[in-house]
Amino acid sequence: MDKGRVTYCTDLEKSVIISNFERRGWIQVGPDDEWNFYWSFTQNCRNIFSIENGYRMSDNQIINHFPNHYELSRKDLLVKNIKRYRKELEREGNPLSEKTEIMLPNGQAVTRYLHLDFIPVTYVLPADYNMFVEEYRKSPQSTWIMKPCGKSQGAGIFLINKLSKLKKWSREAKTPLHPQISSKESYVISRYIDNPLLIGGKKFDLRLYVLVTSFRPLKAYLFQHGFCRFCTVKYDTSVTELDNMYVHLTNVSVQKHGGDYNNLHGGKMSIQNFRLYLEGTRGRSVTEKLFADMHWLIVHSLKAVAPVMANDRHCFECYGYDIIIDKTLKPWLVEVNASPSLQSTTHNDRILKYKLIDNIVSVVVPPDGIPDARWNKIPSNEALGDFDVLIDEELIEKDEAPLRGNKFNRYRS
Repeated sequence: MDKGRVTYCTDLEKSVIISNFERRGWIQVGPDDEWNFYWSFTQNCRNIFSIENGYRMSDNQIINHFPNHYELSRKDLLVKNIKRYRKELEREGNPLSEKTEIMLPNGQAVTRYLHLDFIPVTYVLPADYNMFVEEYRKSPQSTWIMKPCGKSQGAGIFLINKLSKLKKWSREAKTPLHPQISSKESYVISRYIDNPLLIGGKKFDLRLYVLVTSFRPLKAYLFQHGFCRFCTVKYDTSVTELDNMYVHLTNVSVQKHGGDYNNLHGGKMSIQNFRLYLEGTRGRSVTEKLFADMHWLIVHSLKAVAPVMANDRHCFECYGYDIIIDKTLKPWLVEVNASPSLQSTTHNDRILKYKLIDNIVSVVVPPDGIPDARWNKIPSNEALGDFDVLIDEELIEKDEAPLRGNKFNRYRS
């Protein structure tokens, strides 16, 4: 390879990617050619790392997924890893695993984790069916949300508020709910957050971009330009609206088909405007606590999967975190996407995504601009661009305090 000549390959022919790489003077090649930087689909990345393939990456090659990213991005595995993480901390007697009693709206007392209660109560079906029924019977008025584990963009999701509805679905979908019968497809069923924070009467969620360059030691960065995604129809908990996904699901892929979808802003609000709105309506201190809680949630979800991630030095990954905030300003992790959409629905969207790609490349490529899997992955302040350091365990160990980029020393626990 010519010194200074960088080649790239992409499975995603998106102008936000190609224009970024071309601006750097990089040259596009095919996946079978000699590439330095590969922006790949998750499946192609898995193929590259598969033992059958026998492909060995050289030091001058990096790729945008970890081989088993699904430990974080598959809904059932994320839940399993977080539950295991809590149990391990409990066994160690770590204060993070402290539990407390809380009162449900129906007056029933339940035990929850004090610091690690950031995913709604969730079960994997059919495996956990009996445990789910036991939990459901404790508060039969509650609503639950069913999601297929391997799908995205709102596909196959529905709400239930009666056990009979779940059994009817099982019959019609020919998906046995018996834990002993293996089903082709597993689902997660989670307690529905039915007291979401509303703005203008509408439900929304937050999309945050998190870049991970290493899992051991954990190195993660948060992009400053996340956004809220709104439902187009006002929120309504009445049973008649239980099947109306324009009320309950914030996915743009769902909402853009609604009659009230706005092409100008795409049903989105920047995280900066959201922060200002909250400071104005709820006050600065509770707003700061909410943002600190969201950073905490991200760091501990990453710590939960770090032990099982194949931490290949050629890999980095940008995850799309979807978070819902309830009326008490408590954030809940809904899911994590390993291939967040780079589709631009609006002008602002395009600017944001171009900057996201540009900043990702600046963080993951060494200062000389040549991809190299051997470098220490400690980017300069300049290279961080609009990323803030969420956690860098290597810097913490070296005790190179204070952490650069921002005020995240408090996430060291």
